[in-house]
Amino acid sequence: MLRAQPDNRIILGQSAPFTGPAAQLGIQFNRGAKLYFDQVNAQGGIHKRSVELVTLDDGYEPDRCADNTRKLLADDAFALFGYIGTPTSLAALPLATAAKTPFFAPFTGAMGLRQPFNRYAFHIRASYNDEAALIVRNLTTLGLQKIAVFYQNDAYGKAGLDGVQLALAKLNMKPVALATVERNSVDVAAAVQTLVAARPDAIVQISAYKSCAACIRTARKAGFGGTFFNVSFVGTQALADELGKDGAGVVVSQVMPSPYYAARAITREFVEAVKKAGGDHQANFSSMEGYLAAKVMAEGLRRAGPKPSQDTLVAGLETINNQSFGGFEVTFSPADHVASSFVELSMLTGDGRVRT
Repeated sequence: MLRAQPDNRIILGQSAPFTGPAAQLGIQFNRGAKLYFDQVNAQGGIHKRSVELVTLDDGYEPDRCADNTRKLLADDAFALFGYIGTPTSLAALPLATAAKTPFFAPFTGAMGLRQPFNRYAFHIRASYNDEAALIVRNLTTLGLQKIAVFYQNDAYGKAGLDGVQLALAKLNMKPVALATVERNSVDVAAAVQTLVAARPDAIVQISAYKSCAACIRTARKAGFGGTFFNVSFVGTQALADELGKDGAGVVVSQVMPSPYYAARAITREFVEAVKKAGGDHQANFSSMEGYLAAKVMAEGLRRAGPKPSQDTLVAGLETINNQSFGGFEVTFSPADHVASSFVELSMLTGDGRVRT
């Protein structure tokens, strides 16, 4: 099905949390993406079309996300872009697939969105399995064997938990304790009690920044002296902001190049763009992911040709093979739509910063 686009615009639809306890993830990703698309539009757009990002707030709730997605598709979004979260993306992807509309760069590493292969889903970040494998490898290398898991009681939390259990099982190990928190809640008292009672060496957290911060503070008050590890979705800067001095030593796995370390060209380009834009723009991992997602999407749109259709966009993206975006490697093919398996660890400092 060909979605008619105005001759002078390409409309991308994004449903994301712009309010609620996960709002910083949506806000920062969106700002990073708009930063790049604004640059593209200032230079005349792509094939003389400006790229417009239409956004709707879902508060990180799947039902609202599904409603938003129906609205965006009905309003002729050419592609869906930068959805935030696993439960929301799982609600949206079947709608995108039915409409034969590309679903590009969701901010999630869940395997449920990657397997089985979907012609319309494209991922630029590594999976939660990749992140969990690095975390477990790091912990066991340090001789830390007793690993507990604090996870969000939904598709995201379970996807991360699966990754940790898979990595531990390869070493004939299991988590010493499991405890959950509800999505968009900071009610962590019972979970912390369960976790601390097991006396773990480390707690791996798979939730969003508000609940993870609440868990860290409560566990520390209860006398837990071990380390905390988080996957990238937590929102690293948002977690650092929530924790302040209590963040010292908290580890977060990352699937994007560090915005704080200027070794890669993409970081220098991004930080320069943030400085130039000023205002509310910040250089952090979430905004970096939005910026890179927009950069890769723009390349796909260029390759889709002057009269783009959903099919030519899919085909265009599939020809991006072993391409370096300022030092971040992206590889798509007709059989594989996961661009990257890049993961590294970062650590929060007690002054609200991130060390990579």
